[in-house]
Amino acid sequence: MGKEGDVRSQGRMENYTSYWEKDSKTDTEAEKDHRLNNYTELINGYYDGATELYEYAWGKSFHFSRFYKGEGFYQSLARHEHYLAAQMGLRPGMRVLDVGCGVGGPAREIARFSDVKIVGINNNDFQLSRARKYTEEAQLSQQIRYQKGDFMKLEEIFGSNSFDAVYAIEATVHAPSFEGIYGEIMKVLKPGGIFGVYEWTMTDRYQPNNLAHKRIATDIEIGDGIPEMRTSADAREALKTVGFDILHEEDLADRPDPIPWYYPLEGDLSKAQTTWDYFTVWRSTWSGQIVTHSALWILELIGAVPKGTVEVGESLKRAGRGLVAGGQIKIFTPMLLFISRKPE
Repeated sequence: MGKEGDVRSQGRMENYTSYWEKDSKTDTEAEKDHRLNNYTELINGYYDGATELYEYAWGKSFHFSRFYKGEGFYQSLARHEHYLAAQMGLRPGMRVLDVGCGVGGPAREIARFSDVKIVGINNNDFQLSRARKYTEEAQLSQQIRYQKGDFMKLEEIFGSNSFDAVYAIEATVHAPSFEGIYGEIMKVLKPGGIFGVYEWTMTDRYQPNNLAHKRIATDIEIGDGIPEMRTSADAREALKTVGFDILHEEDLADRPDPIPWYYPLEGDLSKAQTTWDYFTVWRSTWSGQIVTHSALWILELIGAVPKGTVEVGESLKRAGRGLVAGGQIKIFTPMLLFISRKPE
């Protein structure tokens, strides 16, 4: 973590948590509308503070995945990306859009796996600077390029019928509406083009009037920079409303896996599959959280990281609690897979 070339906004980070009431019971519709109307500032404030923390704790692919016995953490992330590319039928020479590309981890993996040309779109300068750096280091700059822009304006940025395929990995949940973002993706896809997405949703088991369920949804929103958590039915209906033909739908989090997708957030070292994974999981234990919090506090005090980083770090703890709780009772999934086609 350092200040050289830093393009983050300290004000955005410090004001990030002000978009929510601390108690989910007192969060109003007006505040939800405020978050939706200011989603760009909200998301940028979150990722200005969270990006380096994600890289420290998770690596360069900011998403969840399923785990097999004996499979290392980073192997699992890569397989999750390969699975999406395979389900989409990506082939060499295709022009593909990565919506909400983060620091480019999935784009680099999918570019190698499928030999496609990828354009990653992201509205966060800090993440884009890191994505370009890592892609150059991987010698993939001829295969992947990055575009700054609002993913709610894809047609304005790229024009109609511009891509053979589009994918999004745990990114479109940040949009103010599923219809809005899926509609933009529909516009930039060529006729017959494929859209693949791992979506974050509250499942059919979620009960919005259940205060415990609502608290979990709010913890996920605040902890992960999400204006509003929506349901699996909302995502499904939005795809149909904008005109997609859904070819495949599956909640991968509902598979009967012996090692749950959320285990790295539990801090359960007994589930770690490799020696290196112990360090990854340790960061979520009480001792790992204390060490991380103390280090961030010192770094923020001496100006090595922007003010507000500690507060965003605390929101990530809240996210972890919500994600684990939601996963355990299966009211939340980070991997509702849809493979959809734009009609010819």
